[in-house]
Amino acid sequence: MLFNSFEFIFVFLPVVFGVYFLMNKLKWITAAKIWLVISSLTFYGWWNVVYLPLLLTSLLFNYRIGSLLIERKEGRNRKAVLTIGIIFNVSLLGFYKYYDFFISNANELLRTDIPLLHLILPLGISFITFQKIAYLVDAYKREVQEQNILDFSFFVTFFPQLIAGPIVHHKEIMPQFSQLKNKVINFRNIATGLFVFSLGLFKKVAIADTFANWATSGFDHTKSLTFLEAWGVSLSYTFQLYFDFSGYCDMAIGAALLFNIKLPVNFNSPYKALNIQDFWRRWHITLGRFLTQYIYIPLGGSRKGATRTYLNLMIVFLISGLWHGAGWTFLFWGALHGTAMVINRFWQTFNIKMNRFMAWFITFNFVNMAWIFFRAQSWGDAIKVLKGMLGMNGFAVPAVVASYITILADYTGEFFIVSTKELAGISLMIVMFLFVVIAARNSTEIQRTFKPSMFYAIVFILLTAYSLMSLQKVSEFLYFNF
Repeated sequence: MLFNSFEFIFVFLPVVFGVYFLMNKLKWITAAKIWLVISSLTFYGWWNVVYLPLLLTSLLFNYRIGSLLIERKEGRNRKAVLTIGIIFNVSLLGFYKYYDFFISNANELLRTDIPLLHLILPLGISFITFQKIAYLVDAYKREVQEQNILDFSFFVTFFPQLIAGPIVHHKEIMPQFSQLKNKVINFRNIATGLFVFSLGLFKKVAIADTFANWATSGFDHTKSLTFLEAWGVSLSYTFQLYFDFSGYCDMAIGAALLFNIKLPVNFNSPYKALNIQDFWRRWHITLGRFLTQYIYIPLGGSRKGATRTYLNLMIVFLISGLWHGAGWTFLFWGALHGTAMVINRFWQTFNIKMNRFMAWFITFNFVNMAWIFFRAQSWGDAIKVLKGMLGMNGFAVPAVVASYITILADYTGEFFIVSTKELAGISLMIVMFLFVVIAARNSTEIQRTFKPSMFYAIVFILLTAYSLMSLQKVSEFLYFNF
């Protein structure tokens, strides 16, 4: 089930909300917990019920491992228990996500013919895996208190963050859920949650899905791109991914807030970043937090000299690339960001401050270029777009433009966007939303100062109405693929 679907908006969310608070009002606290867990499992199974037993098996196994870590206050065996838990989770992720990738590469390298399994990736397995690993490590560090299977099930399956994050810690969610004041309807939270949800829905349906049409045409259906086409395609995907993921984060936070649960901020205007380190403090914040706390710091972080720091950064970003997808393009994307982080760290040793605009310009264009490898289905698609951006396929302009600017008459050519209206639309949207992402307040800032008013009510109605009218074809969120 998708957040941007009629069944979620008009059936699932209202029913789950109403029954949950009705049970709490009747003092059926345990029944309310059970209802929310069952609802979350239904939400997950709606996509592909085949993998629901896998989620439940993993849930029970991790609950048992976590219980052992909590019960055993002392002893060397605690580390062994933690190791078993981590290996189990990583192995599960590795089998479903990377088996075919490694086997296909082994077949090509060793000239073998080991059959591929063509496994369908279980929905949300990457996020769920990291969340459970974080839980086990926190339990090992004694940062998790006693709990029961019902509370743990809620922590793992709470539907707003189940599929694509944010990756939360046990201590961030469970204290909120146990507070009595959060078991009563909070109308301010409802107003805020609905408004933030509507912002996210609009970002996904009206903005991201519009950019997706142009990005898909350029990446997947066009053999060659000229200079302007290639930049239009790359920027379209850059904005598609931004508003798709930002929209999902808003909708997750908004839906959770209806139940008086505040999820951590996961997205904070990353295209305003002035360097690559700043970008990763703003993009997918909870993933960056996980990689820092559970990989970078245990590797030694920046405590063992410059060379080791650079190596640790590269390892973290290679893992990040592989986590996002089983493919060499994802690994290369991770290597690009790792290299950029190393260069940024080295640059900081000189204590030289760059002009703010130049710093933003370099950062934005690097991120835009790196996204090409993140999006491309193959090396050939990535090189096609890069060649076009470098002008290696010419600098043609649409005939309609040349008809108004005669000096460009000799540079006309065939464009994959042939409609004058569509060409004007993509150009206007790129310019408009470039301004939005670098100058406008983001959802987190709006939420912090949000006060229900007639103005916000009108904006909510307009955004929701436009989004619902645009829901002709429900598309999944990009991060569902990771």
